[in-house]
Amino acid sequence: MDLTIIWAFIIAFAVFAYVVMDGFDLGIGILFPSFAVGQERDQAMNSIAPVWDGNETWLVLGGGGLFAAFPLAYAIILPATYPLVIAMLLGLVFRGVAFEFRWRDPAHRAVWDLSFTAGSLIAAMAQGMILGALLQGIKVFERAYAGSWFDWLTPYTLLTGLGTVAGYALLGSTWLVWKLEGDAQGHARKLAMRSAVATLVLLAAVSLYTPFLDQAYFARWFTMPSIMFASQVPLLTAIIAYFLFRALLKKREAAPFWLSLCLFLIGMAGLGVSMWPYVVPDTVTIWDAAAPERSQMFMLVGVGLTLPLILAYTAWAYWVFRGKVGHEGYH
Repeated sequence: MDLTIIWAFIIAFAVFAYVVMDGFDLGIGILFPSFAVGQERDQAMNSIAPVWDGNETWLVLGGGGLFAAFPLAYAIILPATYPLVIAMLLGLVFRGVAFEFRWRDPAHRAVWDLSFTAGSLIAAMAQGMILGALLQGIKVFERAYAGSWFDWLTPYTLLTGLGTVAGYALLGSTWLVWKLEGDAQGHARKLAMRSAVATLVLLAAVSLYTPFLDQAYFARWFTMPSIMFASQVPLLTAIIAYFLFRALLKKREAAPFWLSLCLFLIGMAGLGVSMWPYVVPDTVTIWDAAAPERSQMFMLVGVGLTLPLILAYTAWAYWVFRGKVGHEGYH
């Protein structure tokens, strides 16, 4: 049993869970200015009110797991992306404060709505750019970050940032298609169509750009035998995209959201094809960065006890609030 591989999959699962669960409420924040002031905005907010503040649990698990299980990777990646991490955290703070205060301070609701959108947009853009900064490569010398303060700012990271924003908008709009009804649902469906087009265009652009960042990426995507596996990623993406547009055109309610999640899952598979087995591409493998085996085992026991509890209370919360948000703004 390779504990390092187990921990790599635990962290990947935590990141995917965060993207899934926090992605749709960030997406609602990104799309918020397009909603009509009043009932439509209130319905959108109430669709995520019971669950949004528990979603950051997965961000803590992913970041904490990286620090505990792969301390060398944590020590390299964070200094390389400090400005983006700070921007992301500030965006999440503004998003959270705005969410609460728009109800408690109706006299300044326009300000809080703007803060909600700005915080969501900044957090989403920063997350995408962190991914881009990692993929484009981090300068490492003697097991430490050796780059400059702004190495993360490149056309590629801006592209991955925009792709993440579009993807979160897709998750948010399809969530609203599922949770709302009437005119608000119809508006969400139109936004979902536009977000889906933007997501797929940006996903294609990033996918075409990535193999040319590094010769190793190119080899993993376009040489035998790895191409036999890698070629399934764009094929599955095209199939899921077809069913997503079909579900939106046929006015399905839950299916577009689940198909959007599948797009993100396939995107993570593509990320795995590019990076595996490196945690800092072509510099530090997961085994180079791993904590001692005893430490990994000790932490694995803790995660084995707490992870089922997190999954259980998260599932319970979503089950309890599984209904639609009506015109009155309540489930």
